[in-house]
Amino acid sequence: TYGLEIMNVKHPQEVRHSSYVTGNFFIYGKSNYLYTFRFQYGRDFILFSKAPQQGVEIKAVFAAGPSLGIVAPYYIEVPVDGGGTFSPISRGEQYDPTNTNHAYSNILGTGNLFEGIGDSKIQLGANLKAAINFELGFLKSQVTGFEVGFLVDSYFKKVEIMPTAENKAIFPTVFLTMFYGSRK
Repeated sequence: TYGLEIMNVKHPQEVRHSSYVTGNFFIYGKSNYLYTFRFQYGRDFILFSKAPQQGVEIKAVFAAGPSLGIVAPYYIEVPVDGGGTFSPISRGEQYDPTNTNHAYSNILGTGNLFEGIGDSKIQLGANLKAAINFELGFLKSQVTGFEVGFLVDSYFKKVEIMPTAENKAIFPTVFLTMFYGSRK
């Protein structure tokens, strides 16, 4: 099998907070997003075959491949200097724990989605996936089932998502995928 997965990887300590002033949400302490593109080549091994018109087919799924991580800045909205916390004028800045203007009470919300995307950095790595796939169905033309497994992304150096927390280069994931559809 060949696969491409596009994911937003989150730090385990990410917690959404709301601004005292605006009520908008932000993640305090976060300075970068990690978007990962997982390219995979894998094999499916049939453990139990499905009867022609009914039953369950169980497969072991293994896949591996390169990961391309895009570390994009996480922008927050803060009041313009001198405007005070209740100033209607704000600007987007990448969160910096050393900046006194980025105190919890000064943050008005999250910046625009693609703000600072031009300042992104590339992280190279690899991924490995192992899963069990359960395909259910009464007809050959219908596909229904789920897949449960474990996936690990490993990068060549630590990815800084939250500068005040411990950042790692390895991101393990447990997943459940449900699918429904038809085939020709």
